[in-house]
Amino acid sequence: MTSTILKLSLAAFLVVSTGGLCAQEVSSAGGAEYMDFRDVVQDAKDKVFPSVVFINCLRETLSSGRKVTGKVSGSGVLISPDGELLTNWHVVDKAVEVRCLLSDGRGLNARIIGTDKDTDLALLKLELPNKAEPLPYAKLGDSSLLKEGDFVMAMGAPWGLNRSVSIGIISCTKRFLPENSEYSLWLQTDASISPGNSGGPLINTNGEIVGINTRGVMYGGDVGFAIPSLTVSQIVDQIRKFGKVNWSWLGLQLQPIKDFDRNMYFDGDQGVIVGSTDPDSPARNAGIKPRDRILKVGGMPITGLTEESLPIIRNHLGMLPMHQEVEIEFQRGQEVMKVMVTPREKGRVEGEELDCPRWDMTVKTINQFDNPDLYFHRNTGVFIYGVNQPGNASNAGLRPNDIILTIDSQEVNSLEDLKDMHKKALDNIESQHKMVMTVLRNGLLRQIVLDFSRDYEKR
Repeated sequence: MTSTILKLSLAAFLVVSTGGLCAQEVSSAGGAEYMDFRDVVQDAKDKVFPSVVFINCLRETLSSGRKVTGKVSGSGVLISPDGELLTNWHVVDKAVEVRCLLSDGRGLNARIIGTDKDTDLALLKLELPNKAEPLPYAKLGDSSLLKEGDFVMAMGAPWGLNRSVSIGIISCTKRFLPENSEYSLWLQTDASISPGNSGGPLINTNGEIVGINTRGVMYGGDVGFAIPSLTVSQIVDQIRKFGKVNWSWLGLQLQPIKDFDRNMYFDGDQGVIVGSTDPDSPARNAGIKPRDRILKVGGMPITGLTEESLPIIRNHLGMLPMHQEVEIEFQRGQEVMKVMVTPREKGRVEGEELDCPRWDMTVKTINQFDNPDLYFHRNTGVFIYGVNQPGNASNAGLRPNDIILTIDSQEVNSLEDLKDMHKKALDNIESQHKMVMTVLRNGLLRQIVLDFSRDYEKR
């Protein structure tokens, strides 16, 4: 019955979204007794649709030691009249060119203002012509007001199909996804979110952005996830101020008091448990140990009963002022203790990469956040990230995760060191095409001769 009009009684339809009209309000205002839900959806869509953009990126990546150029598409949403727009970090990661298709049919380039891998967010700015007219934009709403069952709409370009909208409800307002951001809980919705929707807005029926679409379950059900607008606002403020997010780092690995995954249940319901501390971290240097129970940070009580409690705590710790001492109160056994800890900058989530043509490998800086095992053996320098198959590096016996210590007896302490050595090697390839590399592999030293005389790229 395609002609059937879905009419909802306002008495039953108390709140269709956060901030939506309730029955009492309509009644006191002398409003109509019935309303067409299609009008609600249409009004909200009309507010936001003009601000939704389709994004095409030209991306350069390093795969198995070889530079690869490809295209990736996604969605975004304008949040200011001068062309600021939001999308996901994973949409524009390693992009060398970002092209945006606006709702009015114009195609414009955009530059990346800043990104944050931890929350999968990126802030871009359209390159507008001089004296350009203000652009349509959408407003950020308050995701903390959302409740399970509230209607929402996901907008974007699923599978590259521009200007699409799907409708559903909020299934969960605080979903913990351990493989994603450690700093925030996620909105779960049954509104369809498919590849290409990434970076588009999740809106309420008032036409406000309550989340940024990030991922969906491709097979097996209507499950999608979005970054809550409260997290988005926090990240945008940081990027506008600093060009990045200044996450503070204490080196604390936290564990909930009721840890169902590990079948461990600690007495009481106050505080959060220290699972471990990172090497050479402020927390470890201050004397905090595993199984300590943190009670207060900077005088504020901390409680983490379950895994769902931890992102809020990590967010609080991550936003502590860097290089400023903060008091941490914790319990060890029956004794309550206090120490002063100085947070440091978390640093890059990913190390920098360098492609080494003719050596047929890619190298990367050692980083404690994405390479904790390598960091255990050496906290500075570079390691082999990938090798071509076939290629000179693989033929010599070099492997991914080998830490390069020296090349022809010259120490390799940074990516700049190796970049200089690689350039000199290519400049003198006619007179010398062999070198001896000292690498650290699983804690053991190895001497390997690299012969880079063959050019596999031209074969």
